[in-house]
Parts: sequence; structure tokens; C-alpha cells
Amino acid sequence: MKLGDILSGCEYELMRGDEDGGVLTTEISGIAYDSRKVTKNGVFVAVKGEHLDGHDFIDDAVKRGALAVVHEKEEHLTNPPFPPLPKGGRGGVKGGRGGITGSSPIFLTVKDSRRTLACMANNFYKRPSEDISVIGVTGTNGKTTTSYLIKAILEAWKKKAGLIGTITYLIGDRQYPAFHTTPESLEFQGLLQEMVSAGCSHVVTEVSSHSLSQRRVDHTRFVVVVFTNLTRDHLDFHETMENYFAAKERLFTELLTEAGTAVINVDDEWGRMLLADLEEGTGVTDQGNRCPALITYGIDRKADIAASQGEDSLTGLSFTLTYEGRTYRMDSPLIGIPNVYNILAAVTVGIALHIPMEVIQEGIRNVNNVKGRLERVNAGQDFLCIVDYAHTPDALERLILTARELLHNKDGPGRIITLFGCGGDRDRGKRPVMGEIATRLSDFVIITSDNPRSENPGEIIKEIVSGIARDNYTPVPDRGDAIHLAVEKAGAGDILLIAGKGHEEYQEIKGIRHRFSDGEAVEEAIRNKLSEKSAKR
Repeated sequence: MKLGDILSGCEYELMRGDEDGGVLTTEISGIAYDSRKVTKNGVFVAVKGEHLDGHDFIDDAVKRGALAVVHEKEEHLTNPPFPPLPKGGRGGVKGGRGGITGSSPIFLTVKDSRRTLACMANNFYKRPSEDISVIGVTGTNGKTTTSYLIKAILEAWKKKAGLIGTITYLIGDRQYPAFHTTPESLEFQGLLQEMVSAGCSHVVTEVSSHSLSQRRVDHTRFVVVVFTNLTRDHLDFHETMENYFAAKERLFTELLTEAGTAVINVDDEWGRMLLADLEEGTGVTDQGNRCPALITYGIDRKADIAASQGEDSLTGLSFTLTYEGRTYRMDSPLIGIPNVYNILAAVTVGIALHIPMEVIQEGIRNVNNVKGRLERVNAGQDFLCIVDYAHTPDALERLILTARELLHNKDGPGRIITLFGCGGDRDRGKRPVMGEIATRLSDFVIITSDNPRSENPGEIIKEIVSGIARDNYTPVPDRGDAIHLAVEKAGAGDILLIAGKGHEEYQEIKGIRHRFSDGEAVEEAIRNKLSEKSAKR
């Protein structure tokens, strides 16, 4: 593809290096925002990240053969100064940046490298969202399970669907590891194009607040977008809840297509705020000021699609769904009230896509478990063990309240034992809050590590403990030891909650990711306990 075609519709200013315009007609080999991935005659986009700035690697990109450099900061290009280019274009320049000999690349100045990268990626991959129906799910909690439920509904409808999310990226039978909930725009558009090529008609994607702030999904046409909820998280990045909400709102006000539908949880206060903004037409979209098609869901408040008369047991969920005056019975192997909301969101998407209700019901029944999301671990023990990704105050509270409800609905006494920690280099303000929630709602709590990253695990635990008023806890910094202790303490009829990491298969300590899985660790601990019991008989 020609460089000019890749830049079509993108905002940029030619800084220098292509006075005759010839380079814009040159075929380029690819686009990269990591200088190590630059190929000869490729384009390097200098993007500023949280830890590294791509502008510092322009020299490296040029040495690797970059044909063009897209940048924001002019000061990076003038020290050392460039020699003047000869008349007639690019050829024969000696010296250049860092002593480069040969053709000098052209430099394009932009206001926002990420915005331009998203535009270029969309062009490079031939605007794939125009050829596939993209469904976006955003919110603090519930994105992953909701996405899997939507995908199952689409497959029950005999559609081939892709998935982009926290746990994995799925294209038909192919599976790729997920490094981010929502990948960078270059990878995101590449995945969409691969799904189009694989014959997918739909894709369900989780859309994180980081990706919306960093414009990773810009230039994507979303046909349905979902708002699950908004609770405290990522304030180390967004700083305020208002900023966090504003990032999420972009999905509805800027990226939803003209004929698209917004699906909103009105039991959530931020959901009601989003609904009000959209109804008032305050959001500005690509098509101008308008109010999109809106469908709401909920349990507590009046909604277009509502749930009532629910039954939550250790074997699954059943509840009545009401829509347009008609009632439908929803049955699911999933457990817990949080999953009622996830099911409602998925059902609402199905309705927005005009999928028959019997197909929607089938899709909901087909999802037995989602890895690390209220995931039951059964190794023959006499207590219920649940592994969950809950790593925010609201998610942890909902998890423990779900367990309390399950205890209430079963025969016999039982305790709730909760194991959790807080990640390092992240929002420190939530640590004492989560400590207070866990100890107030649980019978016993084990406080441990959860990706301490560059921080000292003991110091993180101290901050968690600072919010605790009860004495029903013990600190165990090593997560493996903590899980073994939790299993030892769990008895018949208890519910053991392993919270925080869910599907993750690593512990990040001092910049190194060590292999670790909560599910595997707790299963091993249970088997050891059962083996020891058997040996004593």
C-alpha cells in the first residue's frame, strides 16, 4: 500500500524530507510503533507510553530503514540539527540523523501520535470494521463474562464470531494470548482484518478505559456498545472518577455508528448519567450531535429489559426476564447476582441485533464457566471454592455478598474465607477500602500478594491492613503459601474465595513475570489436603 493511501484522512503536517511529494506514492512495507519492529521502507510512529517515549527511539527506527517517521515533538528532531536537503527530494543525503548515510526519511508532524496511528492502522488494514459487525463492551466489572455470553448467543444464531478481551483473542478455532484487554490500534485493526478474512460476521470486544483514552479503537465502527457499570479502578491512570467516566463515554458519543445501539445498565449511577447525556444529545459523534438508539437493563430500577423472581444456587441461576410486556425464563449454569447483570447485558445485545429469544436463551445456557470469573474449582473437596478476578472494592464486595447469598440458600452452617491482595504500582487509595470490605463481610481473611510489581509486598499489605477494624485476618505475603493456608482452614460447608488474579497465569515481581495460576495452586492444595486425610485413615 502506498504511504499516501495509508495517510488518507489522517491529520499530519509534512515537516521535511519530501519536497517533491514522490515518497507519498511509494509502497511501504508496514507500520510500527516499536522501533525494533521497523522494517525497511516501513513507517515508524513515535508514541509516548507510560514508561517509554517512542520519540527517544527515532534514531533506531531510521537505522532500521524507516521510510517515514510520524512524531509529535519537534525538539527530538532538531538536536542534533539536520543538514539541509538538496533540491529534488530525498536521495543522496549524507550524514542525516545519527550519521545515517543514504536516503533520508521524511518526517510528519502530528498533534497526537496515537490518533494518527489509529487512522493509519485502519487504512493499512483496509477499514475492516466496515466488513464486520463490531460489538463493544465497556465498564469496570463484567466485561469478560458479558463478552463470552454475547459470543455464545451469536454462535447459537449460527454466526461465526471473534472475541478480543482480557483472557484471550479468539478467531474461530484460533486462540492468541491477550497482552492487553484491548490491544494497541495497530494490533486491534489487524485482528479485525484477520477475523474478516476468516469469515467472521461479528466480533465482540472488551473496550478498556485505557484504550479509549489512548485512542486504540478510534476509527472503528461499533454497531452495539454496552456499559456494564463504573466503580473505582485505574485512578492511578485517570486520577478522578470523572476522567474515568469521560474515557468510557467516548465509546458511546464518538465511536457508535449512526444506526448503532447503546445498551446501558441503569442500576448503576454512572449508567444513569450516561443515559441522561445521550438522551439530551450532549455527546458529539462522528455523524454530529444526536441521540443513539438506547436500550436499558436492570434489576432494581425501571428498565427496558428487567430481571425478577430469581433463584441463585450452587448449581446455577434462574430468573424471569421481562421485555415489551412479555416474560421469558432465563436459565444459566453461572452463579451469583453479578452474572444476572452480565446475562441481562448479553440478552439486550441479542435483542438489539434482532436475534430470536429462543436462540438467546440457548446461548445463555451454553456458557458453563468463564475462566477466573466466579469460576468453581472442584477437586473432590467438601467446600465450595471460587476463583475470581475481583480486584476492585466494588467487585470484591459483590463477590463476598454473592458467597453470602449462596450460604443462605444452602442447607447447614458455613463460613466465608476470603483470600486477596492488591497490585503494586496501582491505585493505592483502594487498598484500605478493600481491607475493610473483606474483613467486614467475611468470616476470615488471608491478605497476600497480587502482582506486587516494583513494590514491597509487605508494605502493600500494611496499607490494606490500615483500613481494617476487626481481627479476623492474617497476612501471608507469599501467595502460594496463602492459598495452602486458606485450603487448610476451609471445612465442610464453607465457601473459599480466591480473589484478585482470576485467569492470570503469572505473578509480576520486580519486573519479572513468574509462572503462577490461582486455579492450579488451589487445586493442588486441595488434592494435597485430601491425600493427607486419606493417609491418616
